[in-house]
Amino acid sequence: MGSVRWAFRCGSWTPTRSDWLFAARCIQREEKDRIGQFVFAKDAKSAMAGRLLLRKCVCERMGIPWSEIRLERSPRGKPYLAAPLKVSPDSGPEPPAWSFNVSHQGDYAVLAAEQGVQVGVDIMKTTMPGSSSVPEFFRIMTRQFTAYEWSAIQSGSLEHQQLAAFYRHWALKESFIKAIGTGLGFNLQRVEFHLSSEPLAHKHALRQTKMHLDEEEEDDWVFEESLLDTDHHVAVALGPADNAHLRPSLPPPTSFTLLSFRDLIASASPLTEEDPACWDSFKMKAEAPQRQRETHSSK
Repeated sequence: MGSVRWAFRCGSWTPTRSDWLFAARCIQREEKDRIGQFVFAKDAKSAMAGRLLLRKCVCERMGIPWSEIRLERSPRGKPYLAAPLKVSPDSGPEPPAWSFNVSHQGDYAVLAAEQGVQVGVDIMKTTMPGSSSVPEFFRIMTRQFTAYEWSAIQSGSLEHQQLAAFYRHWALKESFIKAIGTGLGFNLQRVEFHLSSEPLAHKHALRQTKMHLDEEEEDDWVFEESLLDTDHHVAVALGPADNAHLRPSLPPPTSFTLLSFRDLIASASPLTEEDPACWDSFKMKAEAPQRQRETHSSK
């Protein structure tokens, strides 16, 4: 069974003209056009990295030539392969299907992929709320978590500890929602997470956290948690596909591998002609909203 965990640090990526134009040629035209509509360079870079991560995974792990990959989005926005790999009748049993998902927030874009299970991934950066105090921020978000979860979130003695716990819970919930492909209509209080007592660590994935759905523990769902750095939590949800039981087939947990831009495009091939206007548009964008730039520069 295959397993992929990749991360790319968008926040420190300063693409050259040739890098950006080549990357834009290696994704589908409609995705290039969508990325061009972002107001800020930070968002454009994150989205570009996400598309390249997806195509690299499909090309290198599923063996589909880059030029033949056609990615589309479900009505809920989850990416999927429009033309899955065809297996000839005499080639033996069909291998388990791949499921993949991407997330980008803070300074990273991440991808998780697995064979034979549903996958959802979410990354969250621990940041101070923009226009309100931490207690006020928590008050606004009250309905997103259960009383048990709020007790765990607010158990830290420092506000930063409480925020880290908040974003850890949030990443877990989002990873599950993304795995099942459900949008904003899902009541997040139906899902309750019971965290492992073992602290998260950099480059070490934990699988001890348990999920309760409608007050019943879900044994068929597994959640991997890790830190990319001190501020970035990643949660990967792994659930049964086609009514299969999950646990017997899962490989050991895998930490995220940090990729360079050269790694991202190692298998890439251009799909379209070069469009110089794409670079002209990108270089005119501000990196991020003013508050985000001030927060980043103050660290």
